[in-house]
Amino acid sequence: MKFLLTAVNAKYIHSNPAVYSLRAYAGKGLEEHIEIAEYTINQRMEQILAGIYERKPDVIAFSCYIWNWNIIQELLGELPKILPGVPIWLGGPEVSFYGEKILEEYPSLAGIMIGEGEQTFKELLEHYVNKSGKLTDIKGLLLAEGKTGERELTDISTLPFLYEDMEQFKNRIIYYESSRGCPYRCSYCLSSIDKKVRLRNIETVKRELQFFLDRKVAQVKFIDRTFNCNHAHALEIWNYIYEHDNGVTNFHFEVEGDILKEEELALLNKMRPGLVQLEIGVQSTNPITLKEINRFTNFEHLKTVVERISQGKNIHQHLDLIAGLPYEDYDSFVSSFNDVYALRPNQLQLGFLKVLKGSLMYEKAEEYGIFYTEKPPYEVLYSKWLSYEEVLRLKRIEEMVEIYYNSNQFTHTLSVLEKAFLHPFALYERLADYYEEKGYFTNSPARAYRYEVLLGFACSVDGDHEEVYKELLTFDMYLRENLKSRPSFAGEAEPEKERIRNFYKQEEEAPYYLTGYEGYNAKQTSKMTHMEPFWYPVWSEAGDEILTRMSETKLLLFDYKKRNPLNAEAAFYVIKESDQDGKGF
Repeated sequence: MKFLLTAVNAKYIHSNPAVYSLRAYAGKGLEEHIEIAEYTINQRMEQILAGIYERKPDVIAFSCYIWNWNIIQELLGELPKILPGVPIWLGGPEVSFYGEKILEEYPSLAGIMIGEGEQTFKELLEHYVNKSGKLTDIKGLLLAEGKTGERELTDISTLPFLYEDMEQFKNRIIYYESSRGCPYRCSYCLSSIDKKVRLRNIETVKRELQFFLDRKVAQVKFIDRTFNCNHAHALEIWNYIYEHDNGVTNFHFEVEGDILKEEELALLNKMRPGLVQLEIGVQSTNPITLKEINRFTNFEHLKTVVERISQGKNIHQHLDLIAGLPYEDYDSFVSSFNDVYALRPNQLQLGFLKVLKGSLMYEKAEEYGIFYTEKPPYEVLYSKWLSYEEVLRLKRIEEMVEIYYNSNQFTHTLSVLEKAFLHPFALYERLADYYEEKGYFTNSPARAYRYEVLLGFACSVDGDHEEVYKELLTFDMYLRENLKSRPSFAGEAEPEKERIRNFYKQEEEAPYYLTGYEGYNAKQTSKMTHMEPFWYPVWSEAGDEILTRMSETKLLLFDYKKRNPLNAEAAFYVIKESDQDGKGF
């Protein structure tokens, strides 16, 4: 008997921990009857359909989320034709609410697994393997004749570890769960339904984290809804990864920023750059909006927390905003954006409200005048406070923030360009207009050409400083890439070839800047690194002095072997007029 657990992921690098957890929980004696099939939403439905058919399953189950529900619905229409009589089951958050309508629409379905599925799936699998018992005796199912009864919440310390065989997760993000549930009641989130937080045994967690550390996994992404809701639990885990840091593995946590305590902040500030990254949901800074969605964030305190973490220059911070929330009109969202932007997070995620079935927002959508797409991801179209035209405008601005801010490729250019506008949001708003005027939303510029696009935009709004923007963009470009030739907008380089040649010869004889290149000759290191002359102090913090041309050029050395783990920028050095021995370059 073959029970096929089927996952359709958003990207290839993603995995689906749910199906692996179901298989692991089933245990020996039942695991041999389970096969896992993973696909992506980027594959054609016909390709997935053929893949499932070729596996010849006796029973099929789909893990359903907003990102894959559309394609799964297509499959549900076709599978009964090619695999008649094969029972098809659904599970996951997308089908755990209002499942009766789904069963009406797809009468060929055997049923739906509601809520947490480990024990429910195990009993369902036993039913098919042993050909015994009644489905109505298995709690946690929704059948055509109704629900079979509610199942108690899982003790997550009893769940087996998913990753004993790491080969199947090669080149994929590793997801890890140290707690379930959330104590908060954010009206747009399904986690608010289960307010009982359950922690995995801390010694088990440490043992499993060490498994990842020993294998030098690139990234472990915690899927805990609010990782730091239990301070003792969070502190123990952070202490453990700090003390056992392998110099490679990165750990991602979703946290509630304004409840971080001094002891936690002090520990975070000590960590290796790149060991930890934090995702903090701000959502809005409008107090009326926050109260309405049941969030009680103290933004002034959150500011001090984010700024404190930023001072360490060692932790990637990702802050989130949501457009389309109740009582947040366009002007209010502009204010929220500027408030968060001022904190200079490594990434600022401008998202849009998704009205999820089962959430309080879903129940109150009509009251709020919120209209959203009929199909997943159920994203807001407009509300009482935000028109459809304004949503479209914010969509274009979101793309500009992604391309130019979140890419971390234009950091120094943007910090100067912002000064030409009343506030940061106005920069991205005008940049979106520029893209629209030039047709770039239709014919998206290639990554390298985006530098030239930004130069054209900068000159259109602040033409008096064209030479400054050319240097800033050249600097930003070399921070990321060891270009074989200068960008076209940078013009001819100053005649510094002899000085650069002497520099590399001297570094070959007695390395001062280029440590770690032992065994390479001057010609090789000159290709592996880059030197560039600059007229403006583009390496300094952005300020008015950057607009002032220096009396002579300075040479900057870019070292691509040494990169900042937070933004991937190359290390760089301002080469002095003479080296440590007083010899000129």
